Amino acid sequence: MAQRVHRPREDAEFDFILRMSSTPVLAYFTGTWTKALEPCRVMDLVVGGIAEEYTGRLTAVRTDITRCPAATERYGITGAPSFVLLKDGEAVARGAGPMTSAEVREVLDGHL
Repeated sequence: MAQRVHRPREDAEFDFILRMSSTPVLAYFTGTWTKALEPCRVMDLVVGGIAEEYTGRLTAVRTDITRCPAATERYGITGAPSFVLLKDGEAVARGAGPMTSAEVREVLDGHL
């Protein structure tokens, strides 16, 4: 069964997911402006596959930077798509721009 990718609607919901997660959190930040749409769509597929592959080992959270500005600022996100792997709320790995599943796996495997 595929793991659900959480989609918080605001910072409070993002923070709740972080607190409730018993696994590291892959926080994937997206944008809705024209230049970010296509790269973010590509990353949606990548993150969805990663979430399924790593079921039970991580919690995936798709975060719109305009809906969660505090989280975006807290983790130093300056563009979309970007991701941060969080353990106990602390960033342990990052990636930016469209990445392949293999590239994301390489970053994650060093920290899970």
